[in-house]
Amino acid sequence: MPYESNAFSLENKVSLVTGGGRGIGLGIAEVLAGAGSDLVLVARSESQLQSAAEMIKERYGREVETISADLSQVGGYGAIVEQTMDRFGRLDVLVNNAGSNIRKKFLEFEPEDFDAVLAIQLRGAYFMAQAAARQMAKAGSGKIINLASLTSKIAVPNISAYGAAKGGIFALTKSMAVELAPEGINVNAVAPGYVRTSMTEAAFSNSDTQDWMLSRIPMKRFGSPEDIGYAALFLACPASDYITGEVIFIDGGWMAA
Repeated sequence: MPYESNAFSLENKVSLVTGGGRGIGLGIAEVLAGAGSDLVLVARSESQLQSAAEMIKERYGREVETISADLSQVGGYGAIVEQTMDRFGRLDVLVNNAGSNIRKKFLEFEPEDFDAVLAIQLRGAYFMAQAAARQMAKAGSGKIINLASLTSKIAVPNISAYGAAKGGIFALTKSMAVELAPEGINVNAVAPGYVRTSMTEAAFSNSDTQDWMLSRIPMKRFGSPEDIGYAALFLACPASDYITGEVIFIDGGWMAA
C-alpha cells in the first residue's frame, strides 16, 4: 500500500483530553492540536483550563471546549461526552490522562487515601472510557488512549496505591481492546517514565533521588510532556489503525535495561 500523507493527521477530528490543563495532559493536547485536532479539555481547575485553551487557540488555531469536572466523583462522565457532542458533533479520540497521587509508606496508608487515588486513576478512567466508547460505538470508530506508567510494571517505594491503579490501567487496556475491537474502537496506553511535572515534583526534590533515577535511564535524561504527546499522536491517528491492546513505555530505555 502506498504512503498515505494523512496517516499522521488529525484534521477534522475531535479529541477529549482529561487532565488537559497542565503537565502531560497539556503536552498531549498541544501535540494533537498541532496535528489538526479540535479539543475538549477536562480538568478541575477552571483557570488552568482557560489558560491552556487560550494558548492552544493562539498557537495552533484549533477550536477548544473546556469542561471543569472532578473525575474522581461518580457520575458526570456521560455529561462530558454529551457536551462534546453538542459542541462538535463527534468524538474521535479520548485520552484518559487525569490523575492524582498520595505519597505515603505502605504501612501508613489509610483507606481514604487508597480510595482517593484509585477514584480518579482507575475508576474515573474506566467510566470515562465507557461513556466515550458508547458514543464511538455508534459511529463505528474511535481511539482510546489510557495513561499507564512505569509503575504499571515496576515497584517504586511510597506510591503503592498509585502503582496498584496503574497496574489496573495496564490490564484494563488489554480487556477494553478485546471487547471494543468489534465496535471499531482501538484501545492502547502510553506508559511514561519519569517526566517532571507539578504532580511528580516530589520525586525530583532530592538530588540523590534524581541521580538514582538518571542512573536507571540509558538515555540519561528525563522525559518531557511532548515526548508522551508524540506517542499519543501515533496511537490517535490513522497510522495506528491496526494496533490495539498495546502499552508503549516511554521511559528512555528504563524497561530495557
